[in-house]
Amino acid sequence: MTTRGLIIAAPRSGAGKTTVTLGLLAALKRRGIAVRAAKAGPDYIDPAFHAAATGARGFNLDSWAMPASLLDWLLAETARHCELLVIEGVMGLFDGVPGPRGRTGAAADLAARFGFPVLLVLDVSAQAQSAAAVVRGFCSHDPDVRIAGVVLNRVGSDRHRLLVADAISQLGVPDMGAVPRDDTIRLPERHIGLVQAAEHDDLPRRLDRLADLAERHLDLDAISACATPVKSSAVAATAVALPPPGQRIALASDAAFTFVYAHLLDLWRRAGAEISAFSPLADEPPPEGCDVCWLPGGYPELHAGALAAAERFRRGLARFADSRPVHGECGGYMVLGEGIEDADGVRHAMTGLLGHSTSFAKRKLHLGYREARLLADNPIGTAGSVVRGHEFHYATVLAAGHDEPLAELADAQGQPIGREGGRRGCVSGTFFHAIARKELD
Repeated sequence: MTTRGLIIAAPRSGAGKTTVTLGLLAALKRRGIAVRAAKAGPDYIDPAFHAAATGARGFNLDSWAMPASLLDWLLAETARHCELLVIEGVMGLFDGVPGPRGRTGAAADLAARFGFPVLLVLDVSAQAQSAAAVVRGFCSHDPDVRIAGVVLNRVGSDRHRLLVADAISQLGVPDMGAVPRDDTIRLPERHIGLVQAAEHDDLPRRLDRLADLAERHLDLDAISACATPVKSSAVAATAVALPPPGQRIALASDAAFTFVYAHLLDLWRRAGAEISAFSPLADEPPPEGCDVCWLPGGYPELHAGALAAAERFRRGLARFADSRPVHGECGGYMVLGEGIEDADGVRHAMTGLLGHSTSFAKRKLHLGYREARLLADNPIGTAGSVVRGHEFHYATVLAAGHDEPLAELADAQGQPIGREGGRRGCVSGTFFHAIARKELD
């Protein structure tokens, strides 16, 4: 079976990439095609929707945070298990950070590296023939990135589509579908993005509706035909990410702790680690048979009252931390602190294993790629090692506490941000989400 791939991108965020991607995935699966999906860039939420639409776990491809060997390995490993791979872009097609060519985090990096064609989703709700000028610019911007076709989104009428499609056809770029304006098909959002897939009781019905929409308004045959074979050069025997933090990993996993990258769990398991999930919201302590506890990010601010009342979890975590490493990322880091102030300004006591406290009432967006040089051994890595990842949260620190910092952070351009996170005894935590070790130059 030869796996083929394509990228769905757009000129900007909010143009409808996810709607078109989910509709296409669900419709192709309905046809019996073995399809899988990936998300360009750092994103925990969209891959869960991809998994729901395809029945196969979604994953991420990040050209800034991931070494080239890891990108190649992830693509090659996925290609072994599907006929068609659909990669959903991030922001606009060429949007990334300043940096070496091919290492900017933009979806265009993946298109150029793997030779995959791009299906460009255009929100034409407020324009007509001018959309052709946008397409012309995207077609000529980078000779290594090929626009294979367009999907017109939020079309107002048949006449509206005709005006746009006629102008674009003169460029020789195929029109592969037009989706009518329909606000009812939009997925609900919250402060960090879409409401998570697991929180939708009606998600199968929503996906069925999107599949119907794709079958009516997209040229599924043309889209499938434009995909190109995965190149044999994309196969790699090994991959670099993060070493397993332990042999037996206790992983917090419930509605408050959901943000874990699939590539990390897969590679930990391949390295021989065992992962045991437990639920703090169900007042479960970390399993005693484990030798490290990992509290991932998520939405603890939405469940702060329940976490504060989970006495068995809190006592069990403290007992675990007496002799074994406990690490928290972002939301997990917040839970390791003294308390969380929720959106209404109500303070909820947390585990107190670190001395900081955080607030969701005093919100401020912290967003961007991060490079972390670790100041001490911890579950992310050894002292002095450099790990790449990102930060994305609205929580602010009310009190910093007096713990030793965990890492020195820099932004994507290498500009110092300062020391961040905390460590005390066996406990460590940070707002930084780790993706992979930095590849040696």
